[in-house]
Amino acid sequence: MKKFINTADTMVAESVEGFVRAHEEFVVFGVDRKFIRRRHMVPGKVAIISGGGAGHEPMHIGFVGRGMLDAACVGHIFTSPTPSQIMSAIEEADTGAGCLLVVKNYDGDVMNFEMAAEMAASRHKIETVIVNDDIETARTGDGRGRRGVAGTVIIERLLGAAAERGMTLAELKGLGDGLAPRIRSMGVALTGVTVPHTQRTTFALGPSEMEVGVGIHGEPGHSREPFSNADTIVRHLSETIFNDIARAADKALLFVNGLGGTPPAELYLAYNTAHRFMVDHGLRIERSLVGTYATSLDMQGLSVTLAFLSDEEFSLWDSPVATAALRWGC
Repeated sequence: MKKFINTADTMVAESVEGFVRAHEEFVVFGVDRKFIRRRHMVPGKVAIISGGGAGHEPMHIGFVGRGMLDAACVGHIFTSPTPSQIMSAIEEADTGAGCLLVVKNYDGDVMNFEMAAEMAASRHKIETVIVNDDIETARTGDGRGRRGVAGTVIIERLLGAAAERGMTLAELKGLGDGLAPRIRSMGVALTGVTVPHTQRTTFALGPSEMEVGVGIHGEPGHSREPFSNADTIVRHLSETIFNDIARAADKALLFVNGLGGTPPAELYLAYNTAHRFMVDHGLRIERSLVGTYATSLDMQGLSVTLAFLSDEEFSLWDSPVATAALRWGC
C-alpha cells in the first residue's frame, strides 16, 4: 500500500492539523484540540455541531464556518468521535441559544452524540437531527435503518444558513426533521477502500464488477452487479432514488458526489445523465452541486442525491456561506 502518510496512527492528527493551518481564516482548534470550530463565533446564535470519523473529508471539518457548521468533531478513520469530544464542542460553541447536533444514522455516531447530549443537558439546550438519506440500508433487514450519507451536506448547509438568520433551536429542529423524507441518496463503487491501519481494501471487485448501494465507511453495497457504461449506472441510481423519495414539489436540488477516487470529468458526466433523467421525469432542477464533498477515503465511486426543497429552503441554500469546502455569496 502506497499512501502519503507517515504512520497510520498519526495520520488523522497530522491531517487535521494541516487542515486548520491551511484554512485559518475560517477555523481554529477547540480546547485541547478535541474539535474544530469556526474562528468567529456569533453570540446568541444556535450552534450547529456535527462530526464523524475521519476519512470523509471535506465532510465535516470542511463545512465549519459562516452559514454552515459552528463546530465539528473528528474521530479516527471511520470511527465516531468520543462523547468527550462532543461535550467539549457543545461547551465552547454554545453562545447562549443552544446547540443543534446533526448526526449521521450510524450506531456509533448516534450512541456517542446521545451520550454527550445527555451529559450536557443540565447546562445547555440541545436538540438532535438524525440524517438518514441513504435509500439502500433499509432493504437489508438489519434493523439499523437508512444511513446518513451525502445528503448530510445539504442538511448541514440549510440548517447552518437558517441558524445564521436567527432561527430558534425548536425551529431548526423542525426544519431538519422535515427535510428527512425529501432527501435521498444512492452510491456505487468500482473499488473498495484502502484502510491505512489494516493496509487492506474493504472489499475486492473483479475487472467486470461494481458494488451498488455502498456506504461511506467502505461497506459493501446491497448487490454486486456487472459493470456497465455510465448512462446505465447513473440512470439506475436516479430511477431508484426517484421511486423512493417523498415527492413534495417539482423543484429539486441535484447533487452528484465523488467518494474520493473519481475525477471531476466523470462526476460531471454522471451529473449530465442524472439531470437528463430527472427532467425527463417532470422535475425542475433548480440548484446543482457536483464535486467531492462526502468521501470514503480513496473509494472510486460516486453517489447521486436528490432533494425536494421549498422556495424558502432554496433561499437558505443561496444565502452566503464561507467555509473551506463551500463558499459563495460573500
